[in-house]
This record gives sequence, structure tokens and C-alpha cells, in this order.
Amino acid sequence: MDPSKSPSAPSADWGTDKSAMSHTSPPPYQEYPQYPAAGYPPPGQPMAGGYAPAPQFGGAPYPPQPGQQYPPGPGQYPQGPQPMVTVQPTVYVAQTPLVHPKPDYLGYSIFTMLCCCLPLGLAALIYSIKTRDANNQGLQQKADGSSRTARNLNHAALGIGIAIIILYIVYTAVIASRH
Repeated sequence: MDPSKSPSAPSADWGTDKSAMSHTSPPPYQEYPQYPAAGYPPPGQPMAGGYAPAPQFGGAPYPPQPGQQYPPGPGQYPQGPQPMVTVQPTVYVAQTPLVHPKPDYLGYSIFTMLCCCLPLGLAALIYSIKTRDANNQGLQQKADGSSRTARNLNHAALGIGIAIIILYIVYTAVIASRH
């Protein structure tokens, strides 16, 4: 660089020092030696397969030039029939929620579990949850069966609960009439 054109030290007033703002190109970068990728000879030298990789990509030129062997190097296929590769398509199975889901009777199950008959209400609650899961997975038959079972267990629990309440009322009435 020419010492006469070197920028002066910046002054306190940045707006007035024009020599510090002169645009000069940066010094050219030092050229670094280009090392080939591991396992490859330098560009332009032949490999075991008969060609050198393309310098810009590090791979084989495509299509192969006449007289070149393809694929190169160890593991070459013998001249003759090539092994056939069959590629199967990927199949994704996604089940969508039902358009017309079956009722799950969840509220009914909670009511019968807490107010009528705990064991049957608990069983009905389990089937209600199974119905909801089957509806979300799109399983029509499983949702239908679980819904029907939850409804029947809820009806049975409600019947037993009502019967227990009626028997309790009758029992207390009979006891009260004896005194």
C-alpha cells in the first residue's frame, strides 16, 4: 500500500475527516492450498476406478465418459446382469375421527358412579372412555360396542340406585310406623 494514501487517524469529528472515509479495496486474500477430500487423489489424477472426482463437487462426473468404468472402484458390478432393486411405496394409514361419533355417556357414567352404584358406575365410566378413544381413532365397531356397553351399565346402575333408594324409604317407613 502506498504510504502517502494511508488513512489518517480518525479525529473527534467523524463528519469532517474525509481521508478516513476513503474507499480502498481490502488487500487480496492469501491463497490457501486446496486439499482434496479424504481418500481422493488431487484433482486431475486418476483414481482406482479410472477417473478423478470433479473438483467443484468432489464426486464423479455424470454421465460417465466413454471408456470409463461405472461404478468405480472396489465393489464394482461385474459385466453382466445387474442386481434388481425393488422399491415399495410407503403406505401411511391415518384413521380419521368418525363423522357421526357414537355417544360416550361420560356424564351419565360419572353420575351413576357417584350417586347410584359405585361398581357399575365405575365400569360404565371405563367403557365411556373406551368409546371416546374409539371415536377419536375412527374405529366405528369398537365405538359402537363400547357405547352400548356403557349405556347398559349406566341403566343397570341407575336401576339399582333407584331400587336401593325405594327400599330405604320403605324400610324407614315401616320402622317409623312400628314406634
